[in-house]
Amino acid sequence: MRINVLGVGFDNLTMDEAVERGMELLRTPGPHSVVTPNPEIVEICRENLAARQAVNGADLVLADGIGVVKGARMLGTPLKAKVPGIEFAAGLMARMAREGRSLYLLGAKPGVAELAGRRLAEQYPGLNIAGTHDGYFQEDGPVAEAIRTSGADCVFVCLGAPKQELWMAKHGAETGARLLCGLGGSLDVFAGVVERAPKFWSDHGLEWFYRLCKDPRRAGRMMKLPLFLVHVQREKRRR
Repeated sequence: MRINVLGVGFDNLTMDEAVERGMELLRTPGPHSVVTPNPEIVEICRENLAARQAVNGADLVLADGIGVVKGARMLGTPLKAKVPGIEFAAGLMARMAREGRSLYLLGAKPGVAELAGRRLAEQYPGLNIAGTHDGYFQEDGPVAEAIRTSGADCVFVCLGAPKQELWMAKHGAETGARLLCGLGGSLDVFAGVVERAPKFWSDHGLEWFYRLCKDPRRAGRMMKLPLFLVHVQREKRRR
């Protein structure tokens, strides 16, 4: 049974359990999808029915960030752990490499996915980068067909929320891939274009603050976190 946090149902898994579940989906004819909502995405889902349906319709819904974990605890339905999407992706790629699986990278600015692909191929020997495509496309059909032609087992869809969740729900079957994972800005990190927060910040649930310090333009988006906690508190009183 999933843990309900403001209308979004999260799978109650540790990181190891999530990666194992991802591999089970990858070995099963698809399409299957993985989404990684943080408080910002939960807030989007509260207001956007299509986004909420796409997220809740995924085969695996992981709590990306300490905010979701704290919210679930406040509601009296604790989650085992936070499962950051980028760490899930790393664990998944390590397992995929051992099985010689193939991966398609979709998203980010032109050139970023290609750079990420080269770096990931070096980091995970045995992982086959089947193809890449930037996120600045106008028509969905040719992109889905390119993925199908590549024969990729898995696709990292990094288009930002809720676009990536809606895209996977609508076009997942057309890609022919068994597993599609919505991973936001992960390609920028994999490519080395954006630096991830140091371990200290991540371990103390302050990765969001580190990103804000690095890029103050994110302030508007970061306001979703206190709003999320306000809504959780209201839901707690209602329950």
